[in-house]
Amino acid sequence: MMMTLSGTAWAANQLKSVRVWPSPDSTRIVFDMAEQPSYSHFSLTNPNRLVIDLKSTATKIDFSSIKADGKLVTKVRTSSAPEKGTLRVVLELTRPVKPVLFPLSPTKPYGNRLVIDAFDTREPAKAVTAEEKAGKNRDIIIAVDAGHGGEDPGSIGPGKRYEKKITLEVSKRLARYIDSQKGMKAIMVRTGDYYLHPNKRSDVAREKQADLLISIHADAFTSPKPRGGSVWVLSMRRANSEIGRWMEQTERHSELLGGAAEVIENTNSEKFVARALLDMSMDRSMVESQAVAERVVKEMTKVTKMHKRKPVAASLAVLKSPDIPSILVEIGFISNPTEAKLLSTASHQDKLARAIFRGTADYFKAVPPSGTYFAAQSAERHTVKSGESLSVIASRYNVSVRDLKNTNNLKSDVVRIGQVLKIPSGS
Repeated sequence: MMMTLSGTAWAANQLKSVRVWPSPDSTRIVFDMAEQPSYSHFSLTNPNRLVIDLKSTATKIDFSSIKADGKLVTKVRTSSAPEKGTLRVVLELTRPVKPVLFPLSPTKPYGNRLVIDAFDTREPAKAVTAEEKAGKNRDIIIAVDAGHGGEDPGSIGPGKRYEKKITLEVSKRLARYIDSQKGMKAIMVRTGDYYLHPNKRSDVAREKQADLLISIHADAFTSPKPRGGSVWVLSMRRANSEIGRWMEQTERHSELLGGAAEVIENTNSEKFVARALLDMSMDRSMVESQAVAERVVKEMTKVTKMHKRKPVAASLAVLKSPDIPSILVEIGFISNPTEAKLLSTASHQDKLARAIFRGTADYFKAVPPSGTYFAAQSAERHTVKSGESLSVIASRYNVSVRDLKNTNNLKSDVVRIGQVLKIPSGS
């Protein structure tokens, strides 16, 4: 450390602070610099380390105070420099990582930065397959995405209220409401204070075979006057551009189309069939997105002022997957002093989360995906009237008497007036 301090007088740059953002499958380390950094790096094994050399750089940081106890990076320290004027920083690792380093220009509230992303090289967790998702009476899976995070604070409102913190709190509350509903399951896209690229967010939803992606954000404007919530869906123009991009990536056809890709694999018509299937998937998901958005707007109107009283279509990065129904919910304007204060309260966060949940649950109860618990509960029912028998009822709904008896656990053909019978699904 003395060597580092002795170079302060002639160093052209300064390492002002180090921030560590661990996430489930990577860790981001940010070096805050006085000037644009000049750097190089290399990896070492036995033990695993990542070494970063900062040219013409000095620092006054006490590295012993830096907390780095994540799953990948356990310690950040300095080491002997290879040459005078170079600051060598060492990241101690639990296992080998794939490092990605890049500088960032000043953007409020930050100045010059060097970003180090250390990605886990182990095999990722197995994604949910279409076959697993198609299980009988399965849960409806909702991917809940808390906007921004880590190095990306989002908008910063009066009183240093950070969008990334508010969106995470509302998302956690929304996930709890979803999990409390029998037949629904929440997947948190971001579980802590770390950065995820917008592309990765929709990828997580796809890996988990989500039925819907809900991304939570807080709006901001140059003027403090605007306030109120809004709900956004993918624009048709963005959807078409994404479909076109996917068509050039044939290796992703299987991922995007599931079992259908196996049928059309290695045929001259693959690209045309894939396009048709993706178009149908896009049409379905965009209709669903709009329907969910309308119900969420309706419920949010009951608990908060709305800036937009109808869903709005936009080309937003997190809504880039036309194969997955997706909505982006702006819960209010963090740039409005009154609303920023309100958004920071637990009671208002809970009201917003409950409203978003109600709108979502109402939609899926009305239009449940096949094979889900909701679908089984919404099966058509018939109340037995005078003069009706099992055979008469079976004939009316075009089902067999045997299926009707099995569905209702009947031991005989005898039914009573007023008895409610569940009609077999798929009839």
